[in-house]
Amino acid sequence: MNQIQTILLVDDSENDLMLMKIAFEDAGFSNPLQTVENGEQAIAYLKGENHYADRSMYPLPNVILLDLNMPKKSGFEVLAWIRTQPGLKRIPIVILTASVRMEDVEQAYDLGASSFLVKPASMHELIAMIHCLLEWFRYNRFPPVIEEQRR
Repeated sequence: MNQIQTILLVDDSENDLMLMKIAFEDAGFSNPLQTVENGEQAIAYLKGENHYADRSMYPLPNVILLDLNMPKKSGFEVLAWIRTQPGLKRIPIVILTASVRMEDVEQAYDLGASSFLVKPASMHELIAMIHCLLEWFRYNRFPPVIEEQRR
């Protein structure tokens, strides 16, 4: 599948994480899907801190799926931080949230989001959305992960 090796899914809902994993499996995505449960964990993962230091187990992602409303650090805070990091700022970030507020859409794009998706209400719709996302991955070209960040 194109150049996608790893997707980082950031969501504080255990249920949503489980449903997303099932949807990716049903859609035929076999590449690693790494998950973290809040904004602080997302930043630690991307920095390679603590138990995320082993890049063979926790590789830098080629794409980030990011929820907005999370404890500790919001998706907006994570997005703003990523866009200031030279080795990370080109990673496509897809906002995946329950929010339908236009203010959230505008703020996400202002901070550098690549896309804004609203979580569907049914599993059938979620799988359909993941199929579309995987097709986008297939046809889109992604910048390489910068080697300095892998250390």
